[in-house]
Amino acid sequence: MKTRGFRAALLMAAAASVLAFASGAKAQDKDDHDSHSNDNKWPYAMTHKSPVLAVVGDVSCQPGEEVPGESPKVEVCTDPAPSAVGPYTATSLWQSQQATATQIETMKPDAVALLGDLQYQVGRYSDFKGSFDWTYGAFKFLHRPAPGNHEFYNEHGEMGDSGYGYFSYYNGFQGPLAVDTVHNTVTFPTATIPNPCPVASASCKAAGGAAVSNSEPIPLADGQGGHFEESGGNYSTPQQTIGVGDGWYSYNLGSWHLISLNIECYPMPTMEPPNGADGCMPTGSWFKSELDWLQKDLQEDHSACTLAYWHQPLFSADNGLSEEGITSKYFWQLLYDHHADLVLNGHDHVYARYKHLDPNGNPNPEGIREFIVGTGGETLDAVATTGKTSDPSGNVNFNADNLEKYSGDFWGVMYLTLDEHGYKWDFKPAMELPSDSAGAFSDKGSGVCHGSPNWDRGDDDHDR
Repeated sequence: MKTRGFRAALLMAAAASVLAFASGAKAQDKDDHDSHSNDNKWPYAMTHKSPVLAVVGDVSCQPGEEVPGESPKVEVCTDPAPSAVGPYTATSLWQSQQATATQIETMKPDAVALLGDLQYQVGRYSDFKGSFDWTYGAFKFLHRPAPGNHEFYNEHGEMGDSGYGYFSYYNGFQGPLAVDTVHNTVTFPTATIPNPCPVASASCKAAGGAAVSNSEPIPLADGQGGHFEESGGNYSTPQQTIGVGDGWYSYNLGSWHLISLNIECYPMPTMEPPNGADGCMPTGSWFKSELDWLQKDLQEDHSACTLAYWHQPLFSADNGLSEEGITSKYFWQLLYDHHADLVLNGHDHVYARYKHLDPNGNPNPEGIREFIVGTGGETLDAVATTGKTSDPSGNVNFNADNLEKYSGDFWGVMYLTLDEHGYKWDFKPAMELPSDSAGAFSDKGSGVCHGSPNWDRGDDDHDR
């Protein structure tokens, strides 16, 4: 039997040998290790001095063929994808979606803020798996999503999914209910989701009317999409509990506090909350619970910098202001009162950056800067600087007065660097322009954080 001292000597000699080898190999391998490291730091570890957040929304084309009864704007993956007004084109919506996914993988971000409308037309689970997952699924666990209207409502003649596909994709779903080892089949519990619209409406007729329903897997309670409740969300006709997703949550990244919110509260006929008659009212049970949660979250925020994101914007770059966008002013007021720095939105298929604004749309250096990055792959929109109402005040010149940089010609992802006391943004197109085009678009800059009211920076100078 070897003595303890002999074993110690062997270990010391082995250690010395390893150190000598490492010392000799260090210089030789350093360049290769730095440029071709196989320790897989990304996506398993933060790879930047300051965290990097990839920001984009309005992403994935509808897989398969056009559904009978859909409106002409079907957005299936084989459709060509021209920009609204410029020279920037793609052979298909699949190509533009793939381009932004590739751009994110090249960025190697620490997290990906997804700004809603991730899957068209109505975000069924099967659609997520047949389109979105084939591109953005490569870095799914980095996703920090927010839902959009295409995950909830009837869209372009297709029956809405009430968020089920979104929550099933991100939270997983319950089951299995049964396993047939003879035929190699697995059955999962499903929910029947009836069409919430009255049969008389044109959009509901196109979606099959009230007699048609979707069956979707029942999501788990908690996961990347936020919380989902099996109870609630009752339909009046027929009276059936289908469950309801909250879909809001917060997290920290470096010195920043980030908040993902759900603004899909629009009242639809025959539905109880969250999408019922009081859906977008601050006193409605569903939306009030979100506002109460946001108030508490902000009161407990001790970060130097804070941002929030949701789908439909308060200030619309394509003059497409929605009921939900107007309702998001309640978010803005709470965020403004707690010195938040940035709001990120999608819905408008453009890139846009606004001046620092207060919740009423007045320029204010202590206000919040809104970015719209709805450029993930879907057909692009035109930016409108005059015309229809683009903010709740009704000022038709609001965009002309307050937009700092914008374009509706380019798909792309915003690269947002979250520094200790500030931020840097960088938006570039995800695809090369045609050779005969006038030139590329880009937008980059930096800003300084306000500091939350609870942030202790070593002095008392943190009041507005």
